[in-house]
Amino acid sequence: MGRIVLEKVVKRFGQAEVIPPLDLTIEDGEFTVFVGPSGCGKSTLLRLIAGLEDVSSGRIVIDGTDATELAPAKRGLAMVFQSYALYPHMTVRRNIAFPMKMAGMDQAEQDRRIAKAAEALNLTDYLDRKPGQLSGGQRQRVAIGRAIVREPQAFLFDEPLSNLDAALRVGMRLEISELHKRLNTTMIYVTHDQVEAMTMADKIVVLRAGHIEQVGSPLDLYRTPRNLFVAGFIGSPRMNFIDGAEAAKHGAHTIGIRPEHMEVSSTSGLWKGRVGVAEHLGSDTFIHVHDTGLAETMTIRVDGEVDLHHGDTVYMTPREEMLHRFDAQGLRMAEVGVPA
Repeated sequence: MGRIVLEKVVKRFGQAEVIPPLDLTIEDGEFTVFVGPSGCGKSTLLRLIAGLEDVSSGRIVIDGTDATELAPAKRGLAMVFQSYALYPHMTVRRNIAFPMKMAGMDQAEQDRRIAKAAEALNLTDYLDRKPGQLSGGQRQRVAIGRAIVREPQAFLFDEPLSNLDAALRVGMRLEISELHKRLNTTMIYVTHDQVEAMTMADKIVVLRAGHIEQVGSPLDLYRTPRNLFVAGFIGSPRMNFIDGAEAAKHGAHTIGIRPEHMEVSSTSGLWKGRVGVAEHLGSDTFIHVHDTGLAETMTIRVDGEVDLHHGDTVYMTPREEMLHRFDAQGLRMAEVGVPA
């Protein structure tokens, strides 16, 4: 029902080609996340799928139908924006009902869908309140409810959690993920936050300057990033990179090692440095190590009980089997015929 295929899709604004020819398939029922830095084209790509921007060339096929020229309302998609876009003078019930009312749906069917959506989103007790009486997370759930009642072939989310505080974002991530499992409907989700991408997605599409850098499951991208950009973007804290003679010892132009793949000792190890900042987070501590002669700063994740402080000398040893090797073009060496 919700399979979406992009075939050689291009988007130009004037002479500027912001989406070069791009091919992508999103399978029915899949939770796909578009992720990348600001200006990478992820929201533009979502708007092309929604029909809010015209395709310069190429095709968009939704459930076997060429939708390239179809109006947004004819594509069977529902979009949830960063801003809640709720009507402040209407109750939650009327906000959720609005798209159905505009479509001329009979009242009994409207009531059925509202009740079903409200139950799924824990909004039943709030149906007669107005948006101003709700928290940010509740308002975002109302916006999602308004999309659900349309019973679309796919949901499109454009950075829906960026206006929420950290605690609410975590809660809403879980709610949207659970909603996806209940509905089993295709969802495309845009974010610049790679933690959201890693925790929510079946499939991640990493974008840079309109190009797809890599497509895969969260663990695929984490374990085998195909280039330096993906390696540095996926994972928090980011991967450590080392160039020069030390990388050459491992047969690479650049080597990468994730913060959690380093052993730390106060007495001996492969590399030596000095703790600049130690971030104590409870279960984990992140130490930022300077004066290694390898990189400006090395970040290492250690057990939260480790007692390290500013100025302490530490010795670091990477787990050899967890090293990532990249060539002079920044490509993962396993992809150019050299064992990684």
